[in-house]
Amino acid sequence: MVQGQSRSENTRGMLFLTDEQLRKGIEAMFFAYRGFTADPDRILTEKSYGRAHHRALHFIHRSPGTTVNKLLATLGVTKQSLNRVLRTLIEDGLVLNKIGTRDKRQRHLSLTEAGIDLERALSNAQSDRMRAAYRKAGADAVHGFCTVLEAMMDPELKEHYENLTGGEHI
Repeated sequence: MVQGQSRSENTRGMLFLTDEQLRKGIEAMFFAYRGFTADPDRILTEKSYGRAHHRALHFIHRSPGTTVNKLLATLGVTKQSLNRVLRTLIEDGLVLNKIGTRDKRQRHLSLTEAGIDLERALSNAQSDRMRAAYRKAGADAVHGFCTVLEAMMDPELKEHYENLTGGEHI
């Protein structure tokens, strides 16, 4: 970095990054992810749940009535893995599993009040961290960060993301 320049001034306009800069970016993602998941992990540990439970709660909350097959596609996990997570969440009274009215083979998922409360606690922990980071970084950085995240998504996952967000971006 050139002395007297900020990180963004130093990299602004660069069309490429060195291997070392890319490595630093990868490491930043690893450590940011650890921070992003740390607060929810503490809440999940108290209930003997893991991140798979968190992801299931999050996406069921975002799409109440979603089917097991849609949740499988969104999460990209095996049916066996998802069934294990869902069984626990249903038994613990956090998720409702209703048989489809038009297609009896379909299972529609939604959160109970207790599930909504837990999902809210997990989301609030992450929202607080993201809100603070976004404020510190500023609007241009937030826009750039979101652009980078979307550019890293595989096309089919970007489609899931756009369906979930209604095509709206930050």
